[in-house]
Amino acid sequence: MAYTPIDKSDDYFNTVIWTGNDVSPRTITGVNFQPDFTWIKRRDGGDGNTNHNLYNSVIGAGNNTELSSNGVGAEGASLASSYGYLSAFASDGFTLTDGTDGSYEDLYTNQSGGTYVGWCWKAGGTAVSNTDGSITSSVSANTTSGFSIVSWTGTGANGTVGHGLGTTPAMIITKARSSYGSDAWYVVHQKSWNNDGDGLFLNNTAGVYDRVTDLLETGITTWGSSTFTINQGTATYLNNTSIPYIGYCFAEVKGFSKFGSYTGNGNADGTFVYTGFKPAMIIIKRTDAIKAWNITDSVRDTYNPQTKMLFPNASDAEYDGTSAQPVDKLSNGFKIRNTDANYNASGGTYIYMAFAESPFTTSTGIPTAAR
Repeated sequence: MAYTPIDKSDDYFNTVIWTGNDVSPRTITGVNFQPDFTWIKRRDGGDGNTNHNLYNSVIGAGNNTELSSNGVGAEGASLASSYGYLSAFASDGFTLTDGTDGSYEDLYTNQSGGTYVGWCWKAGGTAVSNTDGSITSSVSANTTSGFSIVSWTGTGANGTVGHGLGTTPAMIITKARSSYGSDAWYVVHQKSWNNDGDGLFLNNTAGVYDRVTDLLETGITTWGSSTFTINQGTATYLNNTSIPYIGYCFAEVKGFSKFGSYTGNGNADGTFVYTGFKPAMIIIKRTDAIKAWNITDSVRDTYNPQTKMLFPNASDAEYDGTSAQPVDKLSNGFKIRNTDANYNASGGTYIYMAFAESPFTTSTGIPTAAR
């Protein structure tokens, strides 16, 4: 079995949870590194459902810097400036600060008694200029963990953008940052992409869009070890003139991350998916039908089956599907334990992205259980 370069997964990806205490500012610790990308979601709904808010070190933390995965608006459109936001990245986590709304100033981040989750990734720290593509980008890249954050300004034409990974990404997520318009989160994944830029949208439940017929000729049409190629077409969510964009690029790293697919069998004794590690987080999306994106993790759920789900495309509170029992996380992968069409329709096609809690085999060739 191939060895992994990463024995300690939480040096590069980690999940933290907290209960709100109405203190501002408040620093959440226990991440184990200074994150470059933090994705925050209130779990219990509070005074109504709340947005997913995503922050990164390339744009910078602070007021009006968030983008919401369940929306298509510009930075700041989720109103985190009113309801609480991530104000700084810290050496072992991040700092939360109240917003300006007197009644709900900490609704999104630290309202007393509220429950929250933050998924955190380590990229490369301070961004550097990248001229590998025809469009100059700013990149924070971690080649060890296969993750980079990329920003660029649109040119209104076809072009290439450097991503800094030194290997071909397995998944790329992009979003327009400005108030230009309602520009979706465009996603390409190595198992749903067909060499023509067909994509998914993180902010909705639709299956794979065809670039030619549905995406107005727009899409990421090729991707390699240094750049990805944008065919601008007539849509605006990738490279419109003078519009700033952000991209999250992920490459597979043995024992740490996996970006794959599986076919459902419609049986409660569902498909087993091999990853080569015990997953800490899994995001699943059905690609051949209208179904939600689903997130499970091993911090909100500490034992099998994993039943606590959040939906990147929706502001809904956490759903506890105890009766559905959707997923078991195992030492070398995960197994579907339900017949729900979001996870396991007979003949349904699904993609996933998964990050490790621990590798099945360490860099020295020793099975994790034997250490």
